[in-house]
Amino acid sequence: MHVPNQKFEIPQFRSFVPEWLRPWIVILFVIVVQFSGGVYLAAASEMVGTTQLLNEDIMMAGYASLVGMALFFGIMFRVKFAVKPRTTLLMCGAVIAAANLVSMHTTNVPLLVGVSFVAGFFRMWATFECNSTIQLWLTPKRDLSVFFCYVYLVVNSSIQLSGIATILFSVWASWHYMHYFIVAALLVMMLLVMLFYKDVRVMPRLPLYGVDWLGMLMWGITALSILFVCLYGEYYDWWYAWQIRAAVLCAVLSLVLNLWRASFIRHPYVMLDTLKRPIVPITIAILIVADMLLAPSHIFEHALMESVLGYDAEHIISLNWVVFAATIVAVLFTWLTFARRKWSYQRMFVIAFSAIAAYLAYFYFVIDYNLPKEALYFPIFVRTFGYIIVAVAVLTSLTRLPFPFHFMQGVMMQNLFSASLAGVIGTTIVARVMKVVMARNVAWLAEGMDSISLSTIRTSFMALCGEVQVQALLETMKEIYGWLLMLAIVTIIALGVRYSGVRPRNVIHPTFRTISSVVRFTLRPMQRLVRRRV
Repeated sequence: MHVPNQKFEIPQFRSFVPEWLRPWIVILFVIVVQFSGGVYLAAASEMVGTTQLLNEDIMMAGYASLVGMALFFGIMFRVKFAVKPRTTLLMCGAVIAAANLVSMHTTNVPLLVGVSFVAGFFRMWATFECNSTIQLWLTPKRDLSVFFCYVYLVVNSSIQLSGIATILFSVWASWHYMHYFIVAALLVMMLLVMLFYKDVRVMPRLPLYGVDWLGMLMWGITALSILFVCLYGEYYDWWYAWQIRAAVLCAVLSLVLNLWRASFIRHPYVMLDTLKRPIVPITIAILIVADMLLAPSHIFEHALMESVLGYDAEHIISLNWVVFAATIVAVLFTWLTFARRKWSYQRMFVIAFSAIAAYLAYFYFVIDYNLPKEALYFPIFVRTFGYIIVAVAVLTSLTRLPFPFHFMQGVMMQNLFSASLAGVIGTTIVARVMKVVMARNVAWLAEGMDSISLSTIRTSFMALCGEVQVQALLETMKEIYGWLLMLAIVTIIALGVRYSGVRPRNVIHPTFRTISSVVRFTLRPMQRLVRRRV
């Protein structure tokens, strides 16, 4: 299938399917899978109102799906060699459809989180199966900097369009209809797979020997415990609640056990050697800083648009079209400069963080009561533009890790932070700072409000309190935007001072047959042991 200097083909398709149409069918499958999920965070407020669940419960389930997606990368090549493409797509479609039906009707939080976790794992499995199939069609030279541009174009575009579709279904009828729509789309995809795909194996078969399933589960427990602390911390009042203390203890113990097991077992899910390589902690630190700078997009923008500007859900979600356009522009820019012209990582990071700094500076100077909707287009555009560049550059930098084990484990750790942990950690820190600063600003603004001063004001006391809250909110936003802007400027200076001429030149993906040979050679002693026992 993936042999260099030969005509590109997808042998698992039946002969009556035109060759020019086959890659587009695979891309259609990717879009369908990316639209799916356990829960849809765009409809979180509607789900809270109808299921009597907390907003934190919905967010926990949504991020659990992202954790499941990230953990799949640790075994992405192994399952590619173990399961046939037709079986993979049918199984993943069935599991995701069942997860949609369960998450739509259950109010049991542990079940909802578990189902979303499994749905995320199978969602990424189906996505990887499709994307790896058309990799040579996208980039005949196997240049991963080109391939990752395509990946972020499809994934981020699907996220934005899925949010728009969810709100439209909620406004038209109910959020349940989004689940029905996705189930129907998955059933159509499975029908097309049965019609178009042959039940053939296109890769050398390699059984799933030596996979550290316990390690995968323990890394999942670590990530979910961190998510629980960050999402429920404010609700349970942090350290005063035993739930938060227990979650912190669980996260620390599972992390220590993971690192301890990795020091002596033969094939840990994440090797210590991978974590020791400098590129892994550096990329994680860059992602955490970027997500902290973008935390206001999850906190302040919604508070500004709902509480101050008075926008409803339909107007807020319409701004996803700006994000969609920014994603296309950012991917095209990254493809032309980073993938084609091979600009250095340093230059790309400086451009990206400059765009994020422009987003922060715009809100710092422009934020107001009467901000028109059109004034939000520019900051939303530039922050999306900057983050896409950061994501593509960070993911491409991991190709400097040896294939296949260190690379796929590095990608797993990067996705674990970029998809879920970094954003939640950054949002939690900024939200906590916002609460403290908000309380201080309210106290300052209400300092002179006594019975004598209020007697000269014709406005009612409740209306005056509302104005104080709104003014305190705007002052708090402005202050935190200023702090984050200074952090962004410091980051840009640090990136500019530390010169690096490293360019994405050696990002060629080895053939799947080469990866299979490496895996077979590594697992040969275990295969011999299994054969002796049989």
